[in-house]
Amino acid sequence: MKLITALGMASTIAFVAATPAAARQGCGPGFHRAPNGMCRPNRDRDVQVYVVGRYYPGHGYWYQNRWWHNRYRYHNMWRYRG
Repeated sequence: MKLITALGMASTIAFVAATPAAARQGCGPGFHRAPNGMCRPNRDRDVQVYVVGRYYPGHGYWYQNRWWHNRYRYHNMWRYRG
C-alpha cells in the first residue's frame, strides 16, 4: 500500500511540474515561455497581412515581398520604382 501511495504522489508531482508555461511565469501578457526558456510573443491574433499595391504611410507600397516608394501606370498595369 505504501508503494501505491508513493507512486501516486510521484505521478502527481510530475504532472504538476510539467504544466505549460503561462504569462504568470514572468513573460507578461501576450507572451509565452518557449521550451528553451525564452519569452516569445503569441502570434495567433496579431498577424499583420500586407495587401499588395496598398500604400502604407512611412513605408510605401508592398509588392513582391518588399517596400516600393513610387508607383505609376504603364500599359494599364502598375509599375513600381524603388
